[in-house]
Amino acid sequence: MYKNVYVTGGTGFVGKNLKTHRPSWNFLSSKDCDLTDYNQVVDFLHNKQPDAIVHLAGRVGGIKENNDNQADFYYKNCAINTNILQAAHQCGINRVLSSVSTCAFPNKVKNYPFSESDFYSGPPAPTNFSYGMTKRMLHVGSVAYRKQYGRNFSTFCPSNVYGPHDHFGKKSSHFVASLINKVYNAKSGDTIELWGTGNPLRQQLYVSDLCDLIPILLERHNDEIPLIVAPSENLSIYEMSQILKKQVNKNLNFVFNGNLDGQYRKDGSNTCLRELVPSVDFTSFHDGVRETYEWFLENK
Repeated sequence: MYKNVYVTGGTGFVGKNLKTHRPSWNFLSSKDCDLTDYNQVVDFLHNKQPDAIVHLAGRVGGIKENNDNQADFYYKNCAINTNILQAAHQCGINRVLSSVSTCAFPNKVKNYPFSESDFYSGPPAPTNFSYGMTKRMLHVGSVAYRKQYGRNFSTFCPSNVYGPHDHFGKKSSHFVASLINKVYNAKSGDTIELWGTGNPLRQQLYVSDLCDLIPILLERHNDEIPLIVAPSENLSIYEMSQILKKQVNKNLNFVFNGNLDGQYRKDGSNTCLRELVPSVDFTSFHDGVRETYEWFLENK
């Protein structure tokens, strides 16, 4: 259906992986256009005239960076998201599929796994409040353009994403990438310190699975629900560290510093996703983290 697709955040973590799945799409980087500058965004879209945009760009980071830089996360993500939606509308681009995040869902809900209907039932977690709210507002904006102008703007909400091309060992690292980097650099017998208590539960989404789904969602997800994209598997931070430890054949000890534990649970239901894509299948964390570690060894 869509032939001239442009992907924002095209040189980021998900963008690099998506390019291997859809090499015919166009992948936009910050060198092509500063998405925080509205005039640049309008000029770029006016010149390129895409028939669809997959919006992945944003300021992202791990729990500590999110917690410590809430104003930076607020400003940059608000600017990028607002500019993309308004510029797409102004340039007559009818289709925008945007990546939100399960971080936009409430810190606590009555029942788990939460569903799309829980999206507005409470504030995001304090540790990533600004980031979560900007993602929530991206969904609000998408619905607003849909209702007022009839634009086919929709959103999906992936859970924690990991895999090749992640930001290993950087300040912006998410948990799995940071864990892999620490385990790689440790010697047998070392002790590795991790944030929190190890108790929080997380759904880890292998990036290749997400990239398989994005082209399907571009075609099929044509309504206003913030569609959750997450595997059913829900593991504790401690369990994930032990799974990787067993695969690297190192005698390592993990200690948890008790700080910045974040949400205890943030698992979402994939019922609506499975209704839309009955064939969806997810890679187990055991297999995905092994493949990611092997990729890291070859590309470090």
